[in-house]
Amino acid sequence: MAESNRLPGDRYDDGMVVRREVLGADHVDRSTANATEFTEEFQEMITRYAWGTIWTREGLPRTTRSAITLTAMIAGGYWEELEMHVHAALRNGMTAEEIKEVFLQCAIYCSVPAANVAFKIGQKVLAEYE
Repeated sequence: MAESNRLPGDRYDDGMVVRREVLGADHVDRSTANATEFTEEFQEMITRYAWGTIWTREGLPRTTRSAITLTAMIAGGYWEELEMHVHAALRNGMTAEEIKEVFLQCAIYCSVPAANVAFKIGQKVLAEYE
Protein backbone atom coordinates (compact mmCIF):
# COMPACT_ATOMS: atom_id res chain seq x y z
CA MET A 1 0.00 0.00 0.00
CA ALA A 2 1.27 3.42 -0.90
CA GLU A 3 2.70 5.08 2.18
CA SER A 4 3.16 8.40 0.38
CA ASN A 5 -0.52 9.24 1.00
CA ARG A 6 -0.05 9.30 4.78
CA LEU A 7 0.22 12.49 6.76
CA PRO A 8 1.61 12.96 10.28
CA GLY A 9 -1.01 11.84 12.80
CA ASP A 10 -2.56 9.42 10.31
CA ARG A 11 -4.16 6.51 12.20
CA TYR A 12 -3.08 3.95 9.59
CA ASP A 13 0.08 2.81 11.40
CA ASP A 14 -1.72 2.51 14.76
CA GLY A 15 -4.49 0.64 12.97
CA MET A 16 -2.06 -1.78 11.38
CA VAL A 17 -0.53 -2.59 14.78
CA VAL A 18 -3.96 -3.34 16.30
CA ARG A 19 -5.19 -5.15 13.20
CA ARG A 20 -2.18 -7.47 13.36
CA GLU A 21 -2.65 -8.04 17.11
CA VAL A 22 -6.36 -8.83 16.78
CA LEU A 23 -6.55 -10.71 13.48
CA GLY A 24 -3.06 -12.16 13.41
CA ALA A 25 -0.13 -11.28 11.21
CA ASP A 26 -0.79 -14.09 8.72
CA HIS A 27 -4.32 -12.89 7.99
CA VAL A 28 -3.27 -9.25 7.65
CA ASP A 29 -0.28 -10.15 5.48
CA ARG A 30 -2.56 -12.15 3.16
CA SER A 31 -5.11 -9.32 2.98
CA THR A 32 -2.53 -6.68 2.17
CA ALA A 33 -0.60 -8.93 -0.24
CA ASN A 34 -3.82 -9.73 -2.11
CA ALA A 35 -4.83 -6.09 -2.38
CA THR A 36 -5.28 -4.92 -5.93
CA GLU A 37 -5.62 -1.50 -7.45
CA PHE A 38 -9.38 -2.02 -7.04
CA THR A 39 -9.24 -3.08 -3.33
CA GLU A 40 -6.19 -1.23 -2.02
CA GLU A 41 -8.08 1.88 -0.89
CA PHE A 42 -10.63 -0.30 0.94
CA GLN A 43 -7.80 -2.07 2.78
CA GLU A 44 -6.33 1.29 3.77
CA MET A 45 -9.73 2.60 4.85
CA ILE A 46 -10.54 -0.31 7.17
CA THR A 47 -7.02 -0.22 8.62
CA ARG A 48 -7.20 3.51 9.24
CA TYR A 49 -10.77 3.83 10.50
CA ALA A 50 -11.92 0.49 11.91
CA TRP A 51 -8.60 -0.52 13.40
CA GLY A 52 -6.83 2.84 13.85
CA THR A 53 -9.75 4.93 15.06
CA ILE A 54 -12.19 2.52 16.76
CA TRP A 55 -10.20 -0.50 17.96
CA THR A 56 -7.48 1.76 19.44
CA ARG A 57 -9.94 3.59 21.70
CA GLU A 58 -9.59 3.01 25.44
CA GLY A 59 -13.33 3.15 26.24
CA LEU A 60 -13.92 -0.62 25.97
CA PRO A 61 -11.66 -3.61 26.56
CA ARG A 62 -10.88 -5.69 23.50
CA THR A 63 -12.93 -8.59 24.82
CA THR A 64 -16.00 -6.34 24.86
CA ARG A 65 -15.22 -5.06 21.37
CA SER A 66 -14.94 -8.69 20.25
CA ALA A 67 -18.29 -9.58 21.84
CA ILE A 68 -19.95 -6.66 20.05
CA THR A 69 -18.29 -7.61 16.77
CA LEU A 70 -19.37 -11.26 17.09
CA THR A 71 -22.94 -10.08 17.66
CA ALA A 72 -22.82 -7.80 14.63
CA MET A 73 -21.46 -10.59 12.44
CA ILE A 74 -24.24 -12.94 13.57
CA ALA A 75 -26.95 -10.30 13.17
CA GLY A 76 -25.75 -9.51 9.66
CA GLY A 77 -25.14 -13.11 8.66
CA TYR A 78 -21.50 -12.38 7.81
CA TRP A 79 -20.32 -15.95 8.35
CA GLU A 80 -16.78 -15.70 6.93
CA GLU A 81 -16.20 -12.60 9.02
CA LEU A 82 -17.67 -14.38 12.07
CA GLU A 83 -15.14 -17.17 11.71
CA MET A 84 -12.31 -14.66 11.50
CA HIS A 85 -13.65 -12.77 14.53
CA VAL A 86 -14.05 -15.93 16.64
CA HIS A 87 -10.31 -16.42 16.09
CA ALA A 88 -9.80 -12.75 17.00
CA ALA A 89 -11.98 -13.05 20.12
CA LEU A 90 -9.84 -15.92 21.38
CA ARG A 91 -6.69 -13.94 20.55
CA ASN A 92 -8.18 -10.99 22.49
CA GLY A 93 -8.67 -13.13 25.59
CA MET A 94 -12.30 -14.21 25.33
CA THR A 95 -12.91 -17.72 26.62
CA ALA A 96 -14.92 -20.40 24.87
CA GLU A 97 -17.52 -19.97 27.62
CA GLU A 98 -17.81 -16.21 26.93
CA ILE A 99 -18.15 -16.81 23.20
CA LYS A 100 -20.88 -19.38 23.92
CA GLU A 101 -22.71 -16.82 26.05
CA VAL A 102 -22.57 -14.27 23.23
CA PHE A 103 -24.00 -16.86 20.83
CA LEU A 104 -26.79 -17.77 23.28
CA GLN A 105 -27.66 -14.08 23.68
CA CYS A 106 -27.75 -13.78 19.90
CA ALA A 107 -30.16 -16.72 19.69
CA ILE A 108 -32.71 -14.57 21.50
CA TYR A 109 -32.02 -11.18 19.90
CA CYS A 110 -30.84 -12.13 16.40
CA SER A 111 -32.50 -15.50 15.73
CA VAL A 112 -32.14 -19.15 16.63
CA PRO A 113 -31.17 -20.08 13.04
CA ALA A 114 -28.41 -17.44 13.05
CA ALA A 115 -27.13 -18.70 16.40
CA ASN A 116 -27.22 -22.26 15.04
CA VAL A 117 -24.82 -21.26 12.25
CA ALA A 118 -22.69 -19.31 14.74
CA PHE A 119 -22.36 -22.35 17.01
CA LYS A 120 -21.24 -24.49 14.06
CA ILE A 121 -18.61 -21.92 13.13
CA GLY A 122 -17.55 -21.41 16.74
CA GLN A 123 -17.21 -25.14 17.33
CA LYS A 124 -15.02 -25.45 14.22
CA VAL A 125 -12.74 -22.61 15.35
CA LEU A 126 -12.54 -23.90 18.93
CA ALA A 127 -11.61 -27.37 17.66
CA GLU A 128 -8.68 -25.78 15.81
CA TYR A 129 -7.43 -24.34 19.12
CA GLU A 130 -7.59 -27.65 21.01
